[in-house]
Amino acid sequence: QVQFVESGGGLVQPGGSLRLSCVASGIMFRFYAINWYRQAPGKQREVVATITSTGTTTHADSVKGRFTISRDNTKMTAYLQMNSLKPEDTAVYYCNQNPPSDYWGQGTQVTVYS
Repeated sequence: QVQFVESGGGLVQPGGSLRLSCVASGIMFRFYAINWYRQAPGKQREVVATITSTGTTTHADSVKGRFTISRDNTKMTAYLQMNSLKPEDTAVYYCNQNPPSDYWGQGTQVTVYS
């Protein structure tokens, strides 16, 4: 069964950093592009960053220069390094393959407070 487990979220002040992890199972991880998504209260889920199977990355304009997506195929894990966090980054963060499967994890809460 396909499963994505996110972790690493927390409370942080503006300007702080967090590193999120996404452990996948049930898929041939190295063959899939992986997306990080986020969903803030009252808003639609949005793609934050994508990493292809060959390691090419793209980041949403809102996080470009602050967030970095990466992956370790040996650990079936994707990461999202988040620096210079802002209050508007507050959301639940999810990962999924691209295109997304029906199997969403619980996500990890990131709260940036001043």
